Amino acid sequence: MNILITGGTGFIGHFLVADRLEKGDDITVLSRRQPAAVKKELGSEVRVVSSFKQLGDDVSFDAVVNLAGEGIVDRRWTDSRRKVIRDSRIGLTESLVEWLKQHHTQPEVLISGSAIGYYGAHPAEDQLDEFASAGHDFSATLCVDWENAAKKVDALGIRLCLLRTGIVLHPSYGALAKMMLPFQLGLGGRMGHGRQMMSWIHIADMVRGINYLLENPSCSGAYNMTAPEPVANADFTRALAHTLNRKARLPMPELALKLLLGEASSLLLEGQTVLPDKLQRAGFKFEFSRLGVALDDLLCNT
Repeated sequence: MNILITGGTGFIGHFLVADRLEKGDDITVLSRRQPAAVKKELGSEVRVVSSFKQLGDDVSFDAVVNLAGEGIVDRRWTDSRRKVIRDSRIGLTESLVEWLKQHHTQPEVLISGSAIGYYGAHPAEDQLDEFASAGHDFSATLCVDWENAAKKVDALGIRLCLLRTGIVLHPSYGALAKMMLPFQLGLGGRMGHGRQMMSWIHIADMVRGINYLLENPSCSGAYNMTAPEPVANADFTRALAHTLNRKARLPMPELALKLLLGEASSLLLEGQTVLPDKLQRAGFKFEFSRLGVALDDLLCNT
């Protein structure tokens, strides 16, 4: 396949590009970084462009995967930070759709990012499938607007799959990477009361899930990219400590997280039980459905 990927140097994009190159695909990455740096990271065979205009009128893609987006829990949500977060997702997706409208050859499918923040915070007993309603906080509104921007390709006849992604696990990237050092030092613990649910997914299943949606023409609409067995934060931290042969002794107080991150702390202190019903009904099989097995694979075999 000939695939255009935005966000190809990000966490998920990095692994997706490597996997698709191994499959023999032609990959073009849209990135603001210097092409030489991107090629050094992803491989010399990757084509790198900094804008849609650089793609030219004669290029033809079988698929587009839209994964671009600034980190959402990296710092406080000031007004300027909110704008950066929205522009990096919604603004870029709008630009992508406009480019697709003007391009004479359309891809067969657009895989576009979203997140389980779409649903807002929920108590553990609320089991959320893809038909659950959207929330009303900043992250939920962000995801709704992000998805709506991508849905404009419906008018172009392009198959659209939306990735409502949970907490993607890898020891060198994302949330797990940030947790590793304190837990390795025996200083890790639950966040707040620890009852908030964590809907997670192993990076390998995340990539396999994207590939499944790319390669199955019957798949369209929103998909929860989460493992079938979400866990409470306290259970997650105990499992992580056990895998690292450490103790989970030092809880992170709710007040400390709120002082550090402000409103953004809600993504750590609140949660939701999100289930991948639609993906499983489509026939996808998870390799890592249980947290302990996933952590063993990530931390003991890598």
